[in-house]
Amino acid sequence: MSNKIVVALGGNALGKSPKEQLELVKETAKPIVDLIQEGNNVIVAHGNGPQVGMINLAMPDMPFPECGAMSQGYIGYHLQNAIREEFLNRGMNTPVSTVVTQVIVDKDDKAFNNPTKPIGSFYNEEEAKKLEQEKGYDMKEDAGRGYRRVVPSPIPIDIAEKETVKILVDNGHVVITVGGGGIPVIEDNNSLIGVPAVIDKDFASEKIAEILDADYLIILTAVEKVAINFGKENEQFLDKLNVDDAYKYIDEGHFAPGSMLPKVRAAIKFAESKSGRKSLITSLERAADGIQGKTGTLIVK
Repeated sequence: MSNKIVVALGGNALGKSPKEQLELVKETAKPIVDLIQEGNNVIVAHGNGPQVGMINLAMPDMPFPECGAMSQGYIGYHLQNAIREEFLNRGMNTPVSTVVTQVIVDKDDKAFNNPTKPIGSFYNEEEAKKLEQEKGYDMKEDAGRGYRRVVPSPIPIDIAEKETVKILVDNGHVVITVGGGGIPVIEDNNSLIGVPAVIDKDFASEKIAEILDADYLIILTAVEKVAINFGKENEQFLDKLNVDDAYKYIDEGHFAPGSMLPKVRAAIKFAESKSGRKSLITSLERAADGIQGKTGTLIVK
C-alpha cells in the first residue's frame, strides 16, 4: 500500500562538517529511496542545529535567518544529489529538488523570551562560560552531552511555500523542504521578515505533514525505539504508544528536553491532527521496516 510520508532527518545525522556530510548523505539516501521504491510518496525534512551554529560562528555578523537559509541550501544540495544518484543506481528516474522554505511564526511567541533550542557544537563548562562572556551567547547543558548555545524556538503556524511543495509532490517529485525547521519569518502586511531563531525541525515537519495530508510522519533518531526509564536498569523500549500514555510519560519526565521530548510532542501533534494519521519514531536504517510494523515506536491517537 502506498503512503504519503514525511521523513524528518536529524541535523546531527548529517555530520559535523560539509566534507563529512557529503559522505554521510550517500548512506542517508539509501533508506529514503527504499521507502520510495516500495511505492511510497516521500517528502524529506531535516535539521540543521550543528550546521547553522557552524555558519553563525564562522560569520558572526551574518543575520541568523540568512544563516538558516545558507544551511538549507548546502544541506539540500548534498541531499538531493545523493538521492538522485541512488535513484539512478537503481534504474529509477524520479525528480528530486530542494525548496528553500520559509516557516511563518507568531511575532508574540513566548519562545522569543526563553531560548531553548540547542545549536552548534558541544562545549565543556569552561568553554561555555567563555562564550557567554565574550559573545553574549545563552549556553545550556544538553542532555548530559555538554554545553551548547541555545536560541529561541517558536512554534510554526504556516509554511510560506506550501503551494509550491504541494504541486511538486502531487506531480511525483521528491521534495526536500522545511530544512532546519525552515527559515523563521513573521508576516508584516505583504512582507515576510526573518527573525533570529531556529524552529524545531520535528514541529516544522509535523506542520508540513499536516498541510500535505500525509499518512505518516517518520521522525528519525539515533535509537530504534522510544524508551521510558532510558539508561536505567528498568529501561523499557516501546513498540506502540497512544497519545494518552505519551502525555503521561511526558509529565513523568521520561523524555529529555533537548533530545526525545520534541520528537514525542511533534509525533503526538500529528497523530491527534486527523483520524488515521500515524507517527513513527525510529532510526534511519530501520525506517522501511518501521512502516511494515517490524520495529520503531508507533504513536497513534
